[in-house]
Amino acid sequence: MCGIVGVTGTDKSVAILIDGLKRLEYRGYDSAGIYVNDQAGHDFLIKRAGRIANLEGALTPEVQGLAGIGHTRWATHGEPNQANAHPQYSADQRFYLVHNGVIENYKDLKAEYLSDVQFKSQTDTEVIVQLVDKFVTAYEMDTKAALLKVLRLISRDSSYAFALMDREQPDTLYVAKNKSPLLVGIGQGYNMVGSDAISMLKQTNEFMEIEDHELVIVKPDHVTIESFTNEEKHRDTFTVNMDPDAADKGAYPFYMLKEIDEQPAVMRRLVQEYLGADGQPQIDTELLAQMKAADHLYIIGAGTSYHAGLIGARLFERLAHVPTTVHISSEFAYEQPLLSDNPFFIFLSQSGETADSREVLVHVNENHWPSLTITNVDKSTLSREATHTLLLYAGPEIAVASTKAYTAQVAVQAILAKALGEFVGNQAAQSFDIKDELAKVANGMQALVDSKEEIEAIAANALAKPRNAFYIGRGIDWAVSLEAALKLKEISYVQAEGFASGELKHGTIALIEKDTPVVGIITQDRTAGLTRSNLEETAARGANVLTIAARHLAKEDDAIILPDVDPMIAPLLSVVPAQLLAYYTSLGKGLDVDKPRNLAKSVTVQ
Repeated sequence: MCGIVGVTGTDKSVAILIDGLKRLEYRGYDSAGIYVNDQAGHDFLIKRAGRIANLEGALTPEVQGLAGIGHTRWATHGEPNQANAHPQYSADQRFYLVHNGVIENYKDLKAEYLSDVQFKSQTDTEVIVQLVDKFVTAYEMDTKAALLKVLRLISRDSSYAFALMDREQPDTLYVAKNKSPLLVGIGQGYNMVGSDAISMLKQTNEFMEIEDHELVIVKPDHVTIESFTNEEKHRDTFTVNMDPDAADKGAYPFYMLKEIDEQPAVMRRLVQEYLGADGQPQIDTELLAQMKAADHLYIIGAGTSYHAGLIGARLFERLAHVPTTVHISSEFAYEQPLLSDNPFFIFLSQSGETADSREVLVHVNENHWPSLTITNVDKSTLSREATHTLLLYAGPEIAVASTKAYTAQVAVQAILAKALGEFVGNQAAQSFDIKDELAKVANGMQALVDSKEEIEAIAANALAKPRNAFYIGRGIDWAVSLEAALKLKEISYVQAEGFASGELKHGTIALIEKDTPVVGIITQDRTAGLTRSNLEETAARGANVLTIAARHLAKEDDAIILPDVDPMIAPLLSVVPAQLLAYYTSLGKGLDVDKPRNLAKSVTVQ
């Protein structure tokens, strides 16, 4: 979510900030800004909506500084415009702040302390910088004490990464974080902060970790770390040895974890690519016309793509009212079912090179049936040979276990189903605010990936030792349980299966033994009680029951709580903890997370 870069102690600050922001573009953003101070009485604040190129275009030769902070923002509070862009600043223009995350209690803080302040933005970030200023001016605190007071007032379930500058201490960056990532970069004669190592690798490969609930004071020649109770801490630095231009994995230990973390940015990128300013899908009308003319949609996929298709089928039927079935490509290629008179084919493939799917596409083209490929790789075989292509815009996915490509496939299908539904005049599609829902999804994903430690602990306690595990759910939740089980089995080698929860008592429950992990996915109002009943049946037979539940359906003892979104796209959130459970189970077993045995990323043979 968003991106932060800061630097102090070099006259190249502006260039460093711009370069760092460019390296953070992958996160997704809709505005950008920098604040720099030359420590000789001159400072500059430059903010622009849109791309970093707009910000660069606004820079004039006099914009120089020895220290500064920069930010790329994805709108959460307030529309994406120049006023809401970061850095945000105090009413007296003494303090400047960049912020990633969400302050859950900002309205309460604003009402209690800042009723007399005239706000210039709609952001929760401005509340924080105005609070710092308030405590400095009204209570005669110094900057450090004021920021500490604010940090203690922020609710603990808030997420934030802050970099604050004070015009009266222009060589100092005040930095703090909770849940959102932030690192210190140690330079030669200057120091930096950034949302990740990639944003700083061109300047340094030596970094210092920042832990949650710490205040870090960064000066050109030293870094001080303190707890919120003023206890000073000492921490070693670590080195990232890689070419900054080839740092595909960044500071992550495995590509899979990086790709899980990238999913919020992918959601935002899809909004940028496929939705207009009014929130309406921007889909080729020729594609929509061919889909409207079809009497049946056939989704073809393999593995994870097949599972994404199961979600897509429900979206097309609910939003466009067109019958849709999903087929495993290797089965369809040689056991073709009886088709409708006017079929339309949708091929899902991360690589666009899946051999089984191409075998089906060859047959489709021979019969002159229209088709669409949804893929992550432009100009791939399936893309070239299908009638139409929609790209996933997920960026390279290196880990064998697909994560961001799966959620991108589901999201693109949701956008397409919305577009088709409106094209055919279906009321359900017209009332479905896809832009708002995907924004909620991106924020929800960020909250989940920011809670890794909790999920890591669950994986260690429940999945590290058992040889078998089950995921269960009903409807869309069942479809997610299939993908969740696949993630676990392919990288941790746990024999995991996904089942429709109502089918357990028709045979599978015989496999339940003491401490067998059974993970229930519960996001649908109509079936929540039924799935919980099925979980009780397994618990009565000794199962170690875990639940992944939507917040409005949650119970006190649920293991993982998901932020609420429209139930139709709840799979975009419920799959994220399943991905992390698989990752940490594999990591705990000492396995190669990215390269599980016997598997390849792109299956180009049948």
